[in-house]
Amino acid sequence: MALTDSIREKISMEVIKTLVSRFANFPEDANGNRNAPFHEAFLKAFSDKINDKVSDVPFFISLSSWLQGLNTTLGQSFFENVARILCCGEKKEFTSGRNGVLRITTRQKEAINDIISDLNNSKFDPDLQRENDILFQDDDTDLTDSIGFSADVFFINENSVNAIELKSVKPNVGEMRGEKQKILHGKAALYKEYPGKTINFFIGFPFDPTVDVKSESIDSYCKERFVDSCIGMDKFFSFDEILIARDLWDFFSGQTNTMMEILEIINKIATPQFSCKYEMLRDSSKWRNSEYITQLNDWNLYTEIELIRNKSIIEMNSNKGGQLRLLCKNGFKENGDYDWSRAYELRCLIK
Repeated sequence: MALTDSIREKISMEVIKTLVSRFANFPEDANGNRNAPFHEAFLKAFSDKINDKVSDVPFFISLSSWLQGLNTTLGQSFFENVARILCCGEKKEFTSGRNGVLRITTRQKEAINDIISDLNNSKFDPDLQRENDILFQDDDTDLTDSIGFSADVFFINENSVNAIELKSVKPNVGEMRGEKQKILHGKAALYKEYPGKTINFFIGFPFDPTVDVKSESIDSYCKERFVDSCIGMDKFFSFDEILIARDLWDFFSGQTNTMMEILEIINKIATPQFSCKYEMLRDSSKWRNSEYITQLNDWNLYTEIELIRNKSIIEMNSNKGGQLRLLCKNGFKENGDYDWSRAYELRCLIK
């Protein structure tokens, strides 16, 4: 079952926004490169390895910085936003400053400390079922605050509460211990907050960097190989707590083949002609051109197609002021965000 048009459109909006932001910072040439004398000095040691591959070292340094910015954008924005779109979820923080720290029992708190100590000392291997059995018990000991915790993606189904912490880079052993402690506190607190529901708290990775793309599908994964590549992960996390690549994206959507559908959307939009096509779509005077409609369809921008097809109705039902001007306003803001408030107001005129 394929993703719905509505979800495809929202993912496309995230792709467009990401591309717009990165095009704005792309180093076109070496003229404006930042001064990086230490980088250039160290790179001289690798000149025999990069000379036939890199003709402009200053540009290469700037491009590396730009690529790091792309990594940050994907990790802190794109992956999380797409995940929430797929599951109708949200980012949730349980801290004193926002939703408030949830409560756990003193017995649960002691159990968490014991679990962490046992894992840290390798007394026990990670075992999700064993740890849940210890945590998910009703008792009458005093209540105490859990540590503040958050979930990058949080959603509730009829029978389950689901929290996922997304990681776009390999964590180190110190991070693993802290993540495990946070997740244990989170599960214990959510168990008390949502009685009767199954509590799931995963650590998720959008793709498996250990995949050999020459022989394996790009959406595939090998948990054992991936965990072995992350120092200390096997000390604190069982395979049952980890979602990677297609398993992660399918978990969010509740369907199969989701990661490949996301990549298909990106590949359709992220072409060398992106900037020209995007600027054309921002020119509302081209609404009547068949090329304009074709481009909207190629990029899954179904809301704009709906507005164009109902242009006469919108004009008839609009007043002579603000609403009519909205019709000619760019659908995209300067930063690449789609103007949903404009679309909502114009859609109201259709109905």
